Amino acid sequence: MLASLIELLIMLNPFALFLYLEPIRKDLNHKQFITVIFKASIISLTICYVFFLSGEFLFVKVFLIDFESFRIFGGIIIFSFAYFFIVKGQRALIMIKENLDDLASEIALPFMVGAGTISLSIITSYKHTPLVGSFVLVAAFGLNFFLIYLLKKIRDSLEGKKIKTAYDKNMEVLLRLNGFFIGAIGINMILSGIKNMFALGV
Repeated sequence: MLASLIELLIMLNPFALFLYLEPIRKDLNHKQFITVIFKASIISLTICYVFFLSGEFLFVKVFLIDFESFRIFGGIIIFSFAYFFIVKGQRALIMIKENLDDLASEIALPFMVGAGTISLSIITSYKHTPLVGSFVLVAAFGLNFFLIYLLKKIRDSLEGKKIKTAYDKNMEVLLRLNGFFIGAIGINMILSGIKNMFALGV
């Protein structure tokens, strides 16, 4: 259970999200920012929970896609994200919108929910009972929200532009470091998908 929780939390990557959200952190007050992140977390959790409950059904019966193909594709996407995190320290920018609900949806998709989190949600349904798996999902998104909130509070408490700039630089270091773990998860998903496809072929 702990391993599944850590994998999901690494995939959500609160340090990267904190950096991504820099444009809206500057334009929204603290209450608005936290409200948007909370709504984005609820939207993301709901989407992942749907795939957690449905398992492979949506892929096999509705979309007519083999789940192992999606697992491999998800692994490639995750690895590519990790590459940009490590090599370029690349940030994705989210533009401020007048409607905070639209902003929450934009943060949820694709920054919180993507091929990686969906794949891990389905894999979690195979590893754990519905009760334990549900706890893992809620705990992962809850911790992700708390860490972003904590990072925001710490940054707000700092005084001086130089100190805040140094804080952001340290977040970039954590972003690059986290990229190694994300890349490893991506490669593992690719290898597992290929291995399972060969096993099914045999």
